[in-house]
Amino acid sequence: MEKKETVPDQLTRQWAMYLHLSALSGYLVPFGHIIAPIIIWSIKKEDSSYIDRQGKESLNFQISITLYAVILAIFSIIIIGLILLPLLFILHLTLIVIASVKANQGETYRYPITIRFVS
Repeated sequence: MEKKETVPDQLTRQWAMYLHLSALSGYLVPFGHIIAPIIIWSIKKEDSSYIDRQGKESLNFQISITLYAVILAIFSIIIIGLILLPLLFILHLTLIVIASVKANQGETYRYPITIRFVS
């Protein structure tokens, strides 16, 4: 028998959404895309298992994106990185928005192309 998970309350969903959206701070502050979600997750993870799961998911995605960007920057030497880096940027923005919307709806979101560093 499968256990049905309850939908988190509005405040919990909002914090999960903020957690995902905070990654956009990386476009203003170096490594803000990792630091901001870590701060929110560290403060709020004890309040809700939903926030804890979404925080881990966000961190794993941000760390993965950073790794992919470094690899593509290295591959810029052979041109392919110059083509794929802008696509990675668009993918990053798109997936953050999708995750934020899903979190605000109370849905558990799993980013694609994510390496699970934090479990």
